Amino acid sequence: MTHAPTPDFLSQLTAALPEGTFRSRQAGELDDPRGRHEGRAALVARPRTVEEVATIVRMCNAEGVGVVPLGGGTGLVLGQVAYDGPEPIAISLERMSAVRGVYPSENVIVVEAGAILANVQAAAEAEDRLFPLSLAAEGSCRIGGNLGTNAGGLNVLRYGNARDLCLGLEVVMPSGEIWHGLKRLRKDNTGYDLKNLMIGSEGTLGIITAAALRLYPRPKQEAAAFMAVTDPQAALDLLSLARDMIGEGISAFELISGVGLDFLTETLPEVRQPFAERPEWCVLIDLGLSGQGEPQEALGALFEAAYDAGLVSDGVISSSAAQRAEFWAVRERIPEGNKRIGSISSHDISVPLSRIPAFIPDGIARLKALGDIRVNCFGHLGDGNLHYNVFPAKGQTREAYESIRAQVKKTVHDLVYEYDGSVSAEHGVGRLKVEDLERYQDPVKLAAMRAIKDVLDPNGIMNPGAVLRVRD
Repeated sequence: MTHAPTPDFLSQLTAALPEGTFRSRQAGELDDPRGRHEGRAALVARPRTVEEVATIVRMCNAEGVGVVPLGGGTGLVLGQVAYDGPEPIAISLERMSAVRGVYPSENVIVVEAGAILANVQAAAEAEDRLFPLSLAAEGSCRIGGNLGTNAGGLNVLRYGNARDLCLGLEVVMPSGEIWHGLKRLRKDNTGYDLKNLMIGSEGTLGIITAAALRLYPRPKQEAAAFMAVTDPQAALDLLSLARDMIGEGISAFELISGVGLDFLTETLPEVRQPFAERPEWCVLIDLGLSGQGEPQEALGALFEAAYDAGLVSDGVISSSAAQRAEFWAVRERIPEGNKRIGSISSHDISVPLSRIPAFIPDGIARLKALGDIRVNCFGHLGDGNLHYNVFPAKGQTREAYESIRAQVKKTVHDLVYEYDGSVSAEHGVGRLKVEDLERYQDPVKLAAMRAIKDVLDPNGIMNPGAVLRVRD
């Protein structure tokens, strides 16, 4: 159990690092983006090197003071929001944002953990390469946070999660020692995979300070299409047909509900929508081809086959890069529309693909039994990750549903458990889902996680309260 830093310790800590390393918390920087919790910190550290990070962690470990790593602050499960317990030292990686090297022939880029995701994408593009991790927050989220939460995003179907895009790491361990694991190897079977233990650990086992990341050849031709489907089962059948016809050229396959389109109409009317008549369900398909094939032709052939099979009723295919960007703007602004409506409870879940068509209406029926609600179900259908978010009836506010908010969350998560799914698909556990982890996780896995935490971080200083509950 950690304790608050004393004035003497804060003086020692600031004296041990270069002038300007520490400052007070700025308004809002450690807070929950959804506005429910305010983060706390005795000081915010902004180290410039891995050695400075190591010094801070080593001194905090010796004193029993908690440390909370801070990336872009965009996380939605309170992983970066220490809102209770003793005040920690927040360690921001904002000054450690350099690209240490790009190796086009190896398809590898080495970056520091504070690098903004969009800047990593741009550095890869400058070498005619693709770093495929793509998130709505890519203009502000940082690589360390992406790896710490094993971020997913829009291109998981083709390229995998953040874990699949990482070859090596540099990490400051809870003792303050530096693990120099920054290798650029595809194959390295030298014992336990410490890299994959750190990825997804949300700063509870160490602080990622740099990473070697996989790059890919940039697709030479890209196109996207919206296709209206009758229901989620038709969407899954369309995905299967697309894989048979197009194969690995499918970069993304996003499910969008009519409720989500209604929210855009209600809150963001300037967003140009693809259909004159709003469908109950539609999918956004994105292709990236590196060979001689024409993506528009491939999407046209897919639409014809799907129409003949009764899977789609309408569709539109992008004819230019600008129109493809317009299509993606519809999908990418759905979260903004959600925020303007104001959710009662939001859920980042995954369900086995074949069970999604039953799960979606089952959940809606159970939730409607609790009250007059709307469900906006959308997300990455190709990998089974749904954002299953619950909203007030039109004309109502989320405050009117505060009494059932906890019951709404439990209803959704209980159903996910029944369907053999996960209550955290890509956002992590943080502090928000600690109780969910205890309720739904396999007890053997949970015990193993606790044992690993106790061995690597015996003083419990690393992001206390995130992922695993602080012991009394």
